[in-house]
Amino acid sequence: MQKPILSKSTFIRGLQCEKSLYLYKHHYNLKDETPAQLQAIFNQGNNVGILAQELFPNGVDASPPNHFKMQESVFKTQDFIANGETIIYEATFQFNGVLAALDILVKHEDGWKAYEVKSSTSVSDTYVIDAAIQFYTIVNSGIDLKDISIVHINNQYVKNGEIDIQQLFTIESVYDRVLEVIPNIPNQVENLKQVIKQESIPNIDIGEHCNTPYSCDFKGHCWKHIPENSIFDISNLWASKKFQLYDKGITTFNQIDLDNNSLNANQQLQVTSELNNTTYIDRDKIATFIKDLSYPLYFLDFETMGSAIPIYDSTRPYQQFVFQYSLHVQLKVNDEVTHLEYLAETTTNEDPRIGFVKQLINDCGTTGDILVYNIGFERGKLNDLIDFFPQHTNELNNIINRLKDLMIPFQKRWYYTPEMKGSYSIKYVLPALVPELSYQDLEIKEGGTASTVFAQMASGQFPGDYEKTRTDLLEYCKLDTYAMVKIYEVLKTILSTKIQ
Repeated sequence: MQKPILSKSTFIRGLQCEKSLYLYKHHYNLKDETPAQLQAIFNQGNNVGILAQELFPNGVDASPPNHFKMQESVFKTQDFIANGETIIYEATFQFNGVLAALDILVKHEDGWKAYEVKSSTSVSDTYVIDAAIQFYTIVNSGIDLKDISIVHINNQYVKNGEIDIQQLFTIESVYDRVLEVIPNIPNQVENLKQVIKQESIPNIDIGEHCNTPYSCDFKGHCWKHIPENSIFDISNLWASKKFQLYDKGITTFNQIDLDNNSLNANQQLQVTSELNNTTYIDRDKIATFIKDLSYPLYFLDFETMGSAIPIYDSTRPYQQFVFQYSLHVQLKVNDEVTHLEYLAETTTNEDPRIGFVKQLINDCGTTGDILVYNIGFERGKLNDLIDFFPQHTNELNNIINRLKDLMIPFQKRWYYTPEMKGSYSIKYVLPALVPELSYQDLEIKEGGTASTVFAQMASGQFPGDYEKTRTDLLEYCKLDTYAMVKIYEVLKTILSTKIQ
């Protein structure tokens, strides 16, 4: 058996961008490093795939010993079928240089049916093409498939006790949709095989395809000619409009015609601020914002998690729920701030929201404004808690009514400086206003990692040092609210001649 040229994933890659496929095959060393958060998504997908096997229990596994020996799975699959096995996990087939591994192959009374597992909650067009290349490979290997389905997460399922596999997953046939695209597959396969055989890298420029349907992992190579502070950094500008500028040869801010463009006021401000190296301040509005705040002053931040496979009772797949908060408190103007925090234990099966709510109500008192960064997030989570703990409605509504959004001065561009790169995210505002504070020295640097780590700990799948990682989680969340304290202090300093 000849070595396969294409796999399911490289076929999808090639349809997205032939240059990406060529680089993957011939210049793999140029590939971007996989971010930890993306790797966590891959790992979650693997866990979902393993759990989905319980939909069809007692099967045999055709998995290879490692990724480099996929053809061994082809031979395993052939042997299993010849020996009368009716449920095969990781069934693998090869035809016309294409190798495709299927999550679950089952022989029902009316014939063979294929099941591909996804950790998403719906079926995308890309998943249909994904299923089509599998169908093409399997059927042409001599298997008469009667149906092919996507097994995906049912996000309406609510956990109550042990996971109900039948309720957690939805099996959705894509047979008819696959038949619609199958006629395109042979020519696409031949075209991509020819791309791989080329002697040089395909001459394909960057474009919207770099991020659709997936963010390409060769952007570090293909985008290296794009300078810092380019048109691609313009905040809230549609990708299509950015590439319209790029196609006209415009890549830098100084190439933009400021008198004739489609930028809105905030985008114009970003460009002119960068070109002139100017900081814009609306002192009156910032002063009003600060004067309207009531002490004691609280600085609050939540961390949330959600997983495809719910961990706690009364939660749904991917439902984001709170497990941690950090709270800095300043009782009076210019007082020292004190710090309070909560991080749920993961050594018990107790819902982390129970302890969270009780301590939050106690720590937040009953008077004084509570500053958050992006009020919609914290308000939404507090309303979720009211739904789950109606007995605490009054106390939680008291907290909601006291929320104030520290993001407002930056979102409304009352304060803007070039270092903010067009963003009002705290991850950009903080280094612009308080450069001495940085997340880079922390083990956990962003919320996605915090969520993933806690989910691993709560599900008993965390391989690291439990106590050290709890400390890392606390330090990360603490910096979020301390950052808010320092940002608030900078705003006050800017207005020191205005604030009494």
